[in-house]
Amino acid sequence: MNDLGNTQYFSVVSEKTLSAKDIIALVYEALKEKGYNPVNQMVGYIMSGDPTYITSHNNARSLIMKAERDEILEVLLQDYIRNNLA
Repeated sequence: MNDLGNTQYFSVVSEKTLSAKDIIALVYEALKEKGYNPVNQMVGYIMSGDPTYITSHNNARSLIMKAERDEILEVLLQDYIRNNLA
């Protein structure tokens, strides 16, 4: 039985912070594994904000909601410009 007269200690393990780029890659793979068109699904999510566009497979839905949609769009646009226009 616990001694309620003493202070109880516990430690919290913080989660590893993923970059938006890492999140995009992980979500892309999860969507591909489930047979979805990853581009269509991610565009649907970015445009609407509706997380049901993203599968819950491999925790992808939770992951994508950890990044702001504008941050995801910024990463995608930067990559496009870097690889196609610069």
